[in-house]
Amino acid sequence: MDLASRCVAVIPCLNEAGTVAAVVRGVLEYLPAVLVVDDGSDDPTGVRAEAAGAQVLRHPVNRGKGVALQTGWARARERGFQWALTLDGDGQHDPADIPALVACAEQTGATLVVGNRMGEARAMPPLRRWVNRWMTARLSELTGVRLLDSQCGFRLVHLPGLGQVHVTADHFEIESELLLRWLGAGGQVAFAPVRVIYRPQASKIQPLTDSWRWLRWWRRQRRACVPATRCDCRSRATP
Repeated sequence: MDLASRCVAVIPCLNEAGTVAAVVRGVLEYLPAVLVVDDGSDDPTGVRAEAAGAQVLRHPVNRGKGVALQTGWARARERGFQWALTLDGDGQHDPADIPALVACAEQTGATLVVGNRMGEARAMPPLRRWVNRWMTARLSELTGVRLLDSQCGFRLVHLPGLGQVHVTADHFEIESELLLRWLGAGGQVAFAPVRVIYRPQASKIQPLTDSWRWLRWWRRQRRACVPATRCDCRSRATP
């Protein structure tokens, strides 16, 4: 049985009524099921996702991207899936890149595959590009592993392995914490090239609030001084 048939997409959403249906339909061309976590939307995000073919899980109030992902991962395990693919509901991740992530996992044996946008970094706004590179460099120092794009939320994760790591971040720092815990547990990470689609009006990132929250998270990890296991983090990407 191929990996894709054992994989479900998990899409955390907050007020993505204008884009989520197209994202769900695009994902269903490659994967058998989609879980949309409606994280307290006050628009018809959940209704439109369900109409497009997704199972919708609802938070009555907004709880943050990290919590939404945890909700989706838990339901994916309950349904017996072995893998979960995470992507955003705002159209900034192209479902056509799903085969590249799947192929990377199959070819490298990695249990966490992260989309790498840096091959098209110039398509990103300069500030976002600089912040991404700075955060990636800080995490590379912290883990002792050369990372390529630590902030991309377009990922493929092995659910049994996810059950063995303790991730608690409840907002956008979830991407960084998952990498840190995965490497610390000896997990294998690979990076696969994905397209850059930037829609500034769609992003739910709050630059000042989320950057400050990430910095506080990073300082706590540095103070903890728990070195990550230096695993074989092969940055192989499919052609």
